[in-house]
Amino acid sequence: MPWWQLPLRQTRPPDANRQRRQAGGKPDGNDRPALPPNWIWLIFLVLLAVNYLVSTFFLPAPDPVVRVPYTLFREQVVGENVESIYSRGESIEGRFETPVEWTPARRADEPAEEPRLVDHFRTTLPSFIDPGFEQLLIDHGVEIRAEPIETGGSPWLTLLIGFGPALAIIGFYIWLFRRAARQGSGLMGFGKSQARRYDIEQETKVTFDDVAGIDEAENELVEIVDFLKNPEKYTRLGGTAPKGVLLVGAPGTGKTLLAKAVAGEAGVPFFSMSAAEFVEMIVGVGAARVRDLFRQAREHAPSIIFIDEIDSIGRARGQVAIGGASEQEQTLNQILTEMDGFSSKEGVIVLAATNQPEVLDRALLRAGRFDRRVVVNLPDKIGRKAILEVHTRQVPLAPDVDLGELGTATPGLSGADLKNLVNEAALLAARREQDTVQQKDFLDALEKILLGPERPILLSQADRERIAYHEGGHAILGLVMPGADPVHRVSIVPRGQALGITYQRPPADRYNYPEAYLRARLVGMLGGRAAEEVVYGTRTTGAENDIEQATSLARNMVARWGMSDALGLVQLAPRQNPYLGTSGGYGGDRPYSEDTARLLDAEVQRIINESYELAKRLLRQHRAQLDALVQALLARETLDEQEILEVTGLPPAPVLESRPLTAPSPG
Repeated sequence: MPWWQLPLRQTRPPDANRQRRQAGGKPDGNDRPALPPNWIWLIFLVLLAVNYLVSTFFLPAPDPVVRVPYTLFREQVVGENVESIYSRGESIEGRFETPVEWTPARRADEPAEEPRLVDHFRTTLPSFIDPGFEQLLIDHGVEIRAEPIETGGSPWLTLLIGFGPALAIIGFYIWLFRRAARQGSGLMGFGKSQARRYDIEQETKVTFDDVAGIDEAENELVEIVDFLKNPEKYTRLGGTAPKGVLLVGAPGTGKTLLAKAVAGEAGVPFFSMSAAEFVEMIVGVGAARVRDLFRQAREHAPSIIFIDEIDSIGRARGQVAIGGASEQEQTLNQILTEMDGFSSKEGVIVLAATNQPEVLDRALLRAGRFDRRVVVNLPDKIGRKAILEVHTRQVPLAPDVDLGELGTATPGLSGADLKNLVNEAALLAARREQDTVQQKDFLDALEKILLGPERPILLSQADRERIAYHEGGHAILGLVMPGADPVHRVSIVPRGQALGITYQRPPADRYNYPEAYLRARLVGMLGGRAAEEVVYGTRTTGAENDIEQATSLARNMVARWGMSDALGLVQLAPRQNPYLGTSGGYGGDRPYSEDTARLLDAEVQRIINESYELAKRLLRQHRAQLDALVQALLARETLDEQEILEVTGLPPAPVLESRPLTAPSPG
């Protein structure tokens, strides 16, 4: 609706507040008359227009002041036709008793002007004026004034009419500011909470049926739902629900969706707001918005407040840049105060989400504020299948689609990644003009997400052969190294930034990595460079990413996981954030000596060199299989797992045997 059609008063139907009072609640305050924000600007524009009209049409117009030559002025003084003058420096302003007709002088090439009658004049004294000029004025009855000559109209009336509208505008803004301060919303609504309310009756209801793959986190929140539905069940025994629940997990694992499901299951209003929306340039706005958010939640209790990415305002105090420290700390202090100020019996529960729990202020995590921490992990194989079932409810699937196989093929993908996979597969099927989404569409979409889109570039035959040997080296070592992940696909079609791809897929989710498995991965990573050196005896830049990954893995083995006999069980690198994959850091200072640093580098280099020599030795032993794989890649460009086994004649990589614990033999 256009702003000019908005009503002057916005009221809630009386039945809504009547029902709330009958239910023992409080009216939400929306039945008070309120001016929509657009009407505030309309009033402001009207006042400006009134100010302009009054100044233009109602103020008495001043007499026009005409600049005349000094000679005309002196002639009129001698002729006793000057009534009074006012002088400031060399400038003289005055009035003639009888208007004088005067024609301004112009050059010959300029058009002549019409004669004009001059009553109110202004002129400039020449610098060579004689000292008797003052006596000349007095002798001819000219009044010499010490204040400016009035131009008509009462000065008080002129002041009132000229500045009245402006004063009215200033008074209006003072009233608006004081009114906003009383309501806690700040000037022009800056302090008003930007939280979006999802009403269960009006929004699409999200329940636990829409959440899959995170059953452990879901079970932790069942008690919260039960408390919001039946609070007397717990309060009769003296129990209280937790004031705050912190959802911790990697991006895309479904923290926001889980919070909506809690509100949907409980059937209560849900206020959602990002923590970054609290902080503005003006200090104190964030705290005002926090107060307004909790006020709204109390008025609609029982209700749920959800604060996403709380780490943006909940960081430990004293660790923020000076420019934003004051506003961030005031906002955090207000959240701490609000969470201490309301009782669990009010039925307001705060849910917050973060993927950086280690940076949060300790006061925020203490008992009585965020009492419970729920870890939302990446889904396992069964969870990924359940998530795919949720996201394919509205997607027509072909009979060959196996969601269980897709769940196995997508280790490490979050719920958001799986949703994107389903969408990409549907778009790909539509592009191929199919009526249903087939298994091949899902696999191609998975390759596009993990490996990048195909990049059609023209390569020479020599480059294609070198790329085939590089990728073939990765694949052969993936087949012969014990414990290596199965080789799922090999391709020499450029994708993303890579000229070729070797995709190894683990047979199951891994949560613990033996040293033998890590060594097998290192050997496989260096297989591309090893194959180039074995076949061509030269090196290229194609192994840059392989060397980067191998160096990172070897350094973690030595510095974090204690897999070096020379250094032993000593942690020499900071612990990584398990949800973001980034290190916490030691402020740039190494917590070890220079001798230890040299030994660490030597151990990393030793592990990489041993793995590289093993890779070259294995490829020399299986040179015939490598050549056969390369010829097949040059002919078909892409080979799947079964085709790789048929071309090379090699079995899958042998499984690592785990040794059970045995008691030491006597003697």
